[in-house]
Amino acid sequence: MFTGSAELYDAIYGAFKDYPAEVTTIAAVVKSAHPDARTVLDVGCGTGEHVKHLRMNDSFEVDGLDLDPDLLAVARRKVVDARFFQADMATFELGIRYDVVLCLFSSIGYLKSLDRVTAGLRRFHAHLAKDGVVVVEPWFAPQVLREGTGAPVHVVAGGAQVERTSHLSIQGRVSTIVFTYHIEDAAGTRTIEEVHELGLFTQAEMLDCFREAGLHATYDPVGPTGRGLYVARAV
Repeated sequence: MFTGSAELYDAIYGAFKDYPAEVTTIAAVVKSAHPDARTVLDVGCGTGEHVKHLRMNDSFEVDGLDLDPDLLAVARRKVVDARFFQADMATFELGIRYDVVLCLFSSIGYLKSLDRVTAGLRRFHAHLAKDGVVVVEPWFAPQVLREGTGAPVHVVAGGAQVERTSHLSIQGRVSTIVFTYHIEDAAGTRTIEEVHELGLFTQAEMLDCFREAGLHATYDPVGPTGRGLYVARAV
């Protein structure tokens, strides 16, 4: 999904995401839900930025899982003590159980369909230790997003000048974001384009998916970034 832009990811998202603040919020949620929690799996971990900040809190031992090998390569260089697994969040089997399974930054939306969301939540459930909790930051519900072009992001990454533009379109229950990267460096100028597809699900549909996966979830409409947050336990 991030083919060609993995090395730019941290510079781009670091320009507007406050990872330390997000992790402070998530850690507080986790400690409230499970005061003794220690082991954490971050599903859809990307370049491991949440993993890095959570591991800076001495009470957490954090691993990561992602489908994208290029993002994982960045994560492994960044957080050398963590275990990072390459797998599909809807089908993974690690043979390990965790006190907490996280899925942040709307990564759950990449599952695209309610059936795959339920499948993913079942895998989350299967990897929970006794009294474990699942924490999921959702993508947007239908009728919330507006189609069109987003504001450009300009960053310097590895000596390169990068401009990222985006265009959002919606077809049925799937939102499609086309990211275009214009990169200028010593080698010249080049353009990279990526297509990201994320499913649009209502709160009621998400809660149904949790129930079908054997989890009871509560919903905070704000969460760490304004997109909401589900916290769930095994039924």
